[in-house]
Amino acid sequence: MTEPAAAGAEEFAAALHAHAERYWDRHPFHLRLHRGELPPDEVRRWIANRWYYQKWLPQKDAAVVANCPVPGIRRRWLQRIAYQDGTAEGRGGNAQWLDLAEAAGLPRAEVLDERHVLPAVRFATDAYVSFARTRPWTEAVAASLTELFSPGLMRERHSALRTHYPWIDPAGLGYFAARPRAATGDARHALGVVTAYCTTHAQQRAALDALAFKCDVLWSMLDALDHAGGTEGGRA
Repeated sequence: MTEPAAAGAEEFAAALHAHAERYWDRHPFHLRLHRGELPPDEVRRWIANRWYYQKWLPQKDAAVVANCPVPGIRRRWLQRIAYQDGTAEGRGGNAQWLDLAEAAGLPRAEVLDERHVLPAVRFATDAYVSFARTRPWTEAVAASLTELFSPGLMRERHSALRTHYPWIDPAGLGYFAARPRAATGDARHALGVVTAYCTTHAQQRAALDALAFKCDVLWSMLDALDHAGGTEGGRA
């Protein structure tokens, strides 16, 4: 059987962008967070669980670098690792996330020892890292394209946390102030890579499936947090 023809670059990019409908900005947990409806214990649980995802991002990106045969793409992708790990101790996105935890009254030690991490969040994150390590590198790059949808969410969250959660020290919100610009650049690069290197119907289908998988990973993390809040907080 003859393989269907590949989509043109613009059509393929549009199909990738269409996954915005599945992005976790629409999840009920995020909607409650941004409306200021979460009590402090749920905010802190979210911070602690999101840390588990955050801390694995550099190693997920290292898997892309290890599997990618193109030097120019590897050089650009290394910037993602440096962004999260920082160029020195106490710098970078992950350090900023720990600053957020402390600003919200969550002891750093409790975040680092992962005592608050829910099993489903751990499972989803580990599945994503395994995907990046074991699937073709173009699929791992495609999975990162949830960043196409994240800059607006980050800006909204920065405003919501400042407005609705005054008990969080604003000095700890640096991650959300800095990330939109970096995410915009990262997403632009990744989209260019995927449209340039996924040139057959099968490769494009695999890339779309990879992005759908990543959306499901993120959504399932929030499902777990929403369930935990409902169980402990008495919500239906």
